[in-house]
Amino acid sequence: MAMGPRLDLRQSQSLVMTPQLQQAIKLLALSNLEIEAFIGEALEANPLLDIGDTAPADIPDALTDQRRTTLESSPVDQLIGEGRGADDRPLDIDATTLDRDRDTGDGHMADGGGDDSGFAGQAAFEGDARIGAGGEAPGIDEQGGGDGSLADHLHAQVGAASRDAGLVFIARHLIDQLDEAGYLPMPLRAAAEDMGVPLAAAEAGLVLVQTLDPTGVGARTLGECIALQAREADRYDPAMARLIDNLDLVGRGELARLRRMCGVDDEDFVDMLNELRAYDPKPGLRFGGGVAAAVVPDILISARTDGGWTIALNQATLPRVLVNRGYYVELKAACDDKVARGWLSEKLADANWLVKALDQRQRTILKVATEIVRQQDGFFRHGVSQLKPLTLRTVAEAISLHESTVSRVTSNKYLLCARGTIELKYFFTSGVASADGEGAVSAESVKAAIRDLIGAETPRNILSDDALVDLLRGRGFDLARRTVAKYREAIGLGSSVQRRRQKALAGVR
Repeated sequence: MAMGPRLDLRQSQSLVMTPQLQQAIKLLALSNLEIEAFIGEALEANPLLDIGDTAPADIPDALTDQRRTTLESSPVDQLIGEGRGADDRPLDIDATTLDRDRDTGDGHMADGGGDDSGFAGQAAFEGDARIGAGGEAPGIDEQGGGDGSLADHLHAQVGAASRDAGLVFIARHLIDQLDEAGYLPMPLRAAAEDMGVPLAAAEAGLVLVQTLDPTGVGARTLGECIALQAREADRYDPAMARLIDNLDLVGRGELARLRRMCGVDDEDFVDMLNELRAYDPKPGLRFGGGVAAAVVPDILISARTDGGWTIALNQATLPRVLVNRGYYVELKAACDDKVARGWLSEKLADANWLVKALDQRQRTILKVATEIVRQQDGFFRHGVSQLKPLTLRTVAEAISLHESTVSRVTSNKYLLCARGTIELKYFFTSGVASADGEGAVSAESVKAAIRDLIGAETPRNILSDDALVDLLRGRGFDLARRTVAKYREAIGLGSSVQRRRQKALAGVR
């Protein structure tokens, strides 16, 4: 076969990721507040963009036959629908829990144990539309602006606490090293070396910090934090000092031994324990790290009288963007050179693209939210006990979108319903087999049931993990003891031994 150069003509098709198409995909992952900031920047850069007063009225019903809905044929819509992007990642959510088993089933520790106006969609579902406002959902809408940070609070005091400028400098440096709980996590000698001062000067600075409000900040250990508060309350006598020095015995529930070590009678010992409970082990946590932004919902859901749901975007944080064509005509008439006309045409194309991309984003969010409400109808009616296992793939296939699109839509988005403000990602949970063998139940439902059972315990009847398995099976959950232990630890509940000690301490009044 002869070797030599030659010319070939070939024809092929490819999808080019232009900057505008990439931006259209990124818009899906932004919340309404982030979109508002993005629009503000676009308004400054493009004189042809304007803000309207009301939402467009030509958006079709987002809930009409979702499975047969097809996207428009524009490149932006096709790209969003296919979910293609340079930063696609694995999307299905697989809830993980700690793989530790600390309860042997008989109440003893195992080895290794330790202590809406526009864009509204109408979902006409059949059934009872009554919805309770029970506290089962993880509502976070009550979050609001926090107080100033702990460091700011301490810096405001330290200047008036001492007239020694050098001492104040050391104290301010130590304040900046405190963690969010108010503790000094680094060795004092290391802090002294960082500042280039003697250890005695660093100790004096720490003493100054420990005199500030709240009492207990600047401590290096839990015992030191409690001791500072006991001294402030004038209750740091030898008996209380021995109690604070042996907090590990309090954690292990060895109260009789601890009482003998303190050398007090039962009545005084009960008073000491009550005082101990009144102290704050993490005094710095009463201050935030700054101003906490309130969570603003992107989607609003309310029950209808006919048994369905009204689903709408939150227009309060979603301005309507318009193209000012009248201004475009005026500018075009005043353009005399080719460069100016080209710039104006580019701005018009950018404005039209932004309006269309935002419109498509709103349609897509409504489609995804509608399918989530359809799949989790039981949750909205009856609470977390009716939460079903759900994956991104299930929603994506139901509304003919790509999984990556659903993932972007559910990122940084919050839904407001009668049960509170809930992140969309919350509705995607793993499942466990039901006791009757028919289908699966959500892991969140199992956690809620475990929380209810343990919450109803009495000090004389602490449930082991084996007992929890039997009780959960009676509720329709078919779980192994090890699985119950992992779910129990995942929601922050201790073993039966730990809970027995806690209730025993709580009973000492």
